[in-house]
Amino acid sequence: MSQNDQQKTKVVLGTATPGGGFPLYGGVAAEAMMQADPSLEIETRNTKGSTENVPLLEAGALDLGLVQGEVAHEAIAGIGRAPAKLYILAAMYSTAGMFVVRADGGVRSIADLKGKPIAFGARGSGLVILSRYVLDGLGLDQDKDFEAVYLDRAGDGPAMVLDGRVAALWGGGVGWPGFTAVAGGPAGARFVTPDAGEAARILQKHAFLKALTVAPGAYPGQSAPIASVGSWSFIMARPTLPDEIAYRLARALHKAEPGLPAKLEQARETTAANTLAAAPRVDLIHPGVRKYLREIGLAA
Repeated sequence: MSQNDQQKTKVVLGTATPGGGFPLYGGVAAEAMMQADPSLEIETRNTKGSTENVPLLEAGALDLGLVQGEVAHEAIAGIGRAPAKLYILAAMYSTAGMFVVRADGGVRSIADLKGKPIAFGARGSGLVILSRYVLDGLGLDQDKDFEAVYLDRAGDGPAMVLDGRVAALWGGGVGWPGFTAVAGGPAGARFVTPDAGEAARILQKHAFLKALTVAPGAYPGQSAPIASVGSWSFIMARPTLPDEIAYRLARALHKAEPGLPAKLEQARETTAANTLAAAPRVDLIHPGVRKYLREIGLAA
């Protein structure tokens, strides 16, 4: 955090590898906040993704970081590590996990993908952790039951589906660039998700996941809603981010809300109300943000 000659407050926001949804969202959110509050200067920085953003936030190397739901859950709950003291600045969007395949192939279920090469995403991406939870809920092991491919860059996945190097690409949410690229290809796309029975099994085993639906028209050629399971991603803040800065960021993001959907469809879900609703606990929301939510009448 620093003050430059124009007395702007500089904030560094960690996103993920190029070609994925987080850099796209981060750029839109940063621009929107700076337009709403010109005293803010938000620098977006590419990282390896959610799993790197958490330790960078803990170390104070980032002010803000985009963190996928499963990574946030594991960090805060202390699963496989000490519990992280991080705060939620805002809910980003819900991420319904899905596989995309070429529509001219025969794959129609998760069972059809067993034993096949699957691009699960960039190594540091939270989407890779989401897929592990989803498949574990079905009694499947990502690395043993599939030929798992992990990418150096999220943007490398679509071409691998289009040219047949992998049978499917895992991803999530609305407007995800990898899905858009495959759906816009000559063969079109088919989305493969857990069926109703499979979804119930997953949610029973991993209760922090939620049933989510992607509305029609989220991707080229997608005429029907897609039901799946997933979680909310968050803009997380370092534990030492001053209350006054968090308050200003929350206020700027709230002021920008009406214009966000026109810039990025999935940012439609970035609202102050969703931040309050999606947070696992209210005390996980940054105190400066909670102050703002009280001022606008959303929080007690």
